[in-house]
Amino acid sequence: MGESSLLQSYVRIFSVVSLYWFVSITLVFVNKALLSGSTKLEAPLFVTFFQCVVTIIICYVVKALAVRMPERVSFPDLTLRVNIMKQVLPLSIIFVGMISFNNLCLKHVGVSFYYIGRSLTTVFNVLLTFVILEQKTSLPAVACCGVIVGGFYLGVDQEDQSGTFSLSGTIFGILASLFVSLFSIYTKKILPVVDGNIWLLAFYNNVNACILFIPLMVVTGEFYIVSEFENLDSLEFWFMMFLGGIFGFAIGYVTGLQIKTTSPLTHNISGTAKAAAQTVLATYWFSEVKSGAWWFSNAVVLAGSAAYAMVRRQEMAAAKQVEYSELPKHSPAVKKTENL
Repeated sequence: MGESSLLQSYVRIFSVVSLYWFVSITLVFVNKALLSGSTKLEAPLFVTFFQCVVTIIICYVVKALAVRMPERVSFPDLTLRVNIMKQVLPLSIIFVGMISFNNLCLKHVGVSFYYIGRSLTTVFNVLLTFVILEQKTSLPAVACCGVIVGGFYLGVDQEDQSGTFSLSGTIFGILASLFVSLFSIYTKKILPVVDGNIWLLAFYNNVNACILFIPLMVVTGEFYIVSEFENLDSLEFWFMMFLGGIFGFAIGYVTGLQIKTTSPLTHNISGTAKAAAQTVLATYWFSEVKSGAWWFSNAVVLAGSAAYAMVRRQEMAAAKQVEYSELPKHSPAVKKTENL
């Protein structure tokens, strides 16, 4: 019974991580097409705002289906409550920063370099865990972060030598890494506000985000840019916009689901590994030829991230063992571990 339960747990984790990879990679390629493709729109905030609007619409559509078919579809009540909006607002601000800097990075760099540009997520996770949660990190884990930083520097240097380096894109990538780490940490803190319901958290996040984006678009002049956009009547453009919105809805859900199913640490590691696969796919898709040193920089980042994951897993397992050893022998927790 225990082995069957463990197998089911592994299958669930694998399924959730695979779903996250598919949705995330597809969303990156769709957004890249919107921001730099043949029908590109020089308004990354509007693109992100539109995806949030589509997410809200989808939430209401699914809720309507749940009302009509309660035996097949379940969805939480979507009555807006101001007190919940206020409590979710800090996470929503981080959410807006995360998706905005992601798209701004993607606008200025190629999908292949996007991995390197976003590779500091684990490093920021360590720093923020210390600053926000006041949890220290071991020397081996810090050393792994040093390897990641070294790979990042080498990747930037190689991109510069190839003549495709973008300083603004790299800065946006660093900021995106920072906000991804903040989002993963604060998601678990905010989830209890919506009774742990990921759908409801995604709904409130996107409602708040739509409100936050409006003044940002006014300040940056994107409303004027959109009104003057030559492909505003293009079916291809709006198809890609709605497709991006659908996957934007999906990424909010699968990100929260992956964090809830695993942990903020595992989510960041999964994101880094996904980005590595995404890099290989992008170089093939866009027929890009990269130097050996460029690929080596990617390998260094991946090796540092993998080593960090192993170190942290061992440390958490050791901490759990110490915790159990300090419990009384008759404790249910101890009996449970002895039966495994």
